[in-house]
Amino acid sequence: MSPADRNSDRAPGARGTRDSGGHGRATAPVPVPDQAARVPVPDQKTGFKSGFVALIGRPNVGKSTLLNRLVGEKMAIVSPRPQTTRTRITGIRLLPTAQIVFVDTPGLHHASSQFGQLMIKAAERAIEDVDVVCLVAEATERGDGIDDEILPRLRSCRAPVYCCLNKVDLAHPKSKVLGLIEAYRARHPFAEIVPISAADGTNCDRLLDLILAAMPERPPYFPADYLTDQPETFFVAEVIREKIFGLTRQEIPYACAVRVTELTERARSECLYVRASIFVEHDSQKGIVIGHGGAMLKRIGAMARGDLERFFGIKVYLDLTVQVRRNWRTNEKALREFGFLLTS
Repeated sequence: MSPADRNSDRAPGARGTRDSGGHGRATAPVPVPDQAARVPVPDQKTGFKSGFVALIGRPNVGKSTLLNRLVGEKMAIVSPRPQTTRTRITGIRLLPTAQIVFVDTPGLHHASSQFGQLMIKAAERAIEDVDVVCLVAEATERGDGIDDEILPRLRSCRAPVYCCLNKVDLAHPKSKVLGLIEAYRARHPFAEIVPISAADGTNCDRLLDLILAAMPERPPYFPADYLTDQPETFFVAEVIREKIFGLTRQEIPYACAVRVTELTERARSECLYVRASIFVEHDSQKGIVIGHGGAMLKRIGAMARGDLERFFGIKVYLDLTVQVRRNWRTNEKALREFGFLLTS
């Protein structure tokens, strides 16, 4: 396994040394945001708790924003566009007496395409073996607008299910939220229904306390300095994809996939070198992503590089290319190559 392969398989937040691109000299650990630096090392012999929490719900209800809020770091793409999250994204919160592993999932929706069905399967699999399920819904919806496709999926769930009515800060008048609480209570035996705002943090501490109380006593699943179990390459690709979502319109964001082919720390120039390819389905989409004179691709790269430098704490050199992979969303080989096809 090459140095680049070893580097790209480590989770963001995991301490250790990088091989400096094959030069034989290890550099200092990457100074990423680290929960372990803020939380005392837990005593696992005195009732330590750990477990998994699945965040599920329809597209664009704020699951990713809630994940970032509960973890305390930005782990998932946040976009006003629906179906931004395409696969399971894990964020780990370390507390003095517990390690809570949050799993953000693609939005549950009616899907007819193979790609859409893979996203639904990823969400459904996340419910199977977790310790707590949080159904995220909008506090602004009407009581008769509750999605009947989601609630039946919870009936066979053995874990306690909390209903998180998100965006309560946008609900006017507030009295409407009480009616929505009653509507959800009548439809499913939730362990608790909690009005929250992932955007401003309203009641998120209370939700975290409820989750902590429901966690079983067991040793931690991950080392104390892990923020996620996803490799660095996944995190980098998600940052790039977020910028595509923010800067392009219509079908372009959904027709794009990002694959990181190299991630190494170079000793001579003291930078993190990242080479990544953006895949689209048609030549016209390639032209839009590149932009006139390469302007759009430069904007995507500059914005992504800024986020990556803040996260990794080191200068980043980002080498982006755009390629056409026709109809990749219906191509099983491409779905597996881009990490969407489940193998177990």
